[in-house]
Amino acid sequence: MAKKVVATLQTGKKEGRSYTKVIKMVKSPKTGAYVFDEQMVPNEAVKDFFKK
Repeated sequence: MAKKVVATLQTGKKEGRSYTKVIKMVKSPKTGAYVFDEQMVPNEAVKDFFKK
């Protein structure tokens, strides 16, 4: 028998939700192939990450 999922009320910002995993495709200067740059950045800094 399946367990019942109980929803909880969330108040304020949770620590785990204040960061976002961002992935950007960047061309490698050595080989010329594309590599992926993955980072965990704060939600406020997501736009700054993609600008540079």
